[in-house]
Amino acid sequence: MNIQWYPGHMTKARREMETDVRIVDMVIELLDARAPYSSGNPEIRRLGQGKERVIVLNKADLADAATTAAWQRAFQAEGAHCVAMDARGSGNRKLLMRTIDAAAEAKRERDRKRGILNRPVRAMVAGIPNVGKSTLINMLSGRSSAKTGNKPGVTRGNQWIRFHQSVELLDTPGILWPKFEDPAIGEKIAFLGSINEMIVDKTELAVTLLGFLQANGKLAGAAERYALTGTESPVEMLCRIAERRGCLGAGGAADTEKAAAIVINEFRSGALGRISLEAPEEEKTDGTQNAER
Repeated sequence: MNIQWYPGHMTKARREMETDVRIVDMVIELLDARAPYSSGNPEIRRLGQGKERVIVLNKADLADAATTAAWQRAFQAEGAHCVAMDARGSGNRKLLMRTIDAAAEAKRERDRKRGILNRPVRAMVAGIPNVGKSTLINMLSGRSSAKTGNKPGVTRGNQWIRFHQSVELLDTPGILWPKFEDPAIGEKIAFLGSINEMIVDKTELAVTLLGFLQANGKLAGAAERYALTGTESPVEMLCRIAERRGCLGAGGAADTEKAAAIVINEFRSGALGRISLEAPEEEKTDGTQNAER
């Protein structure tokens, strides 16, 4: 599949971020823990150069725990502060606040030396669509300060949210970059739900997902859930899933479109198991690959 999606509002959002980043002290970038490389926007990294960097590996409850721990070590080796969590869980609030405080310590020390006391740290929260930025802000603030939704493009404009005397957060719209040079990146973030589904053929996406899981030894959860042997082709798998889930059309023919929606939704919800789509030893995290995008 060759998936490309860069609507006009993302260009406007990127320009606004270029202006706003000048007045923030740090950038908190949310990545999907299942695909930290593919869900990392090189534009956000570029905009945040010279700022303290906090990486939140969100939706960690859906990713392989050992692989996520390896990603944490890789980002920390770059000098970033990195935490893995599920932004929907309020129990992670203290963990994230400790991470933000650690990242802000150098800034606060500079302020103290200049006689500036109690000035709040300003942090830009950024990431690709549907990675959980607004959910994270609402978790931190303890109220519905930002709009949320299980689809890309819910947040369209920047908004400041002060939830603590010491921290102000800037919620920003999810943005992608103009072109995915590697088709695998577009596929992975489509698997995660960060691409507008109106432009994606669900049947083709499900077949691609099943093929990816099969080729990378990650099919066990789907095989058990759908009673697959694992030797079928991806198209055959989808047809069998349609039959076993009662997705049948006229004359008993397999309705692969309905079956595709089931596969995609159950992957995204974690029903197929905790699956990481990539590991740090397979990808570069230092930004050199992003410069090629």
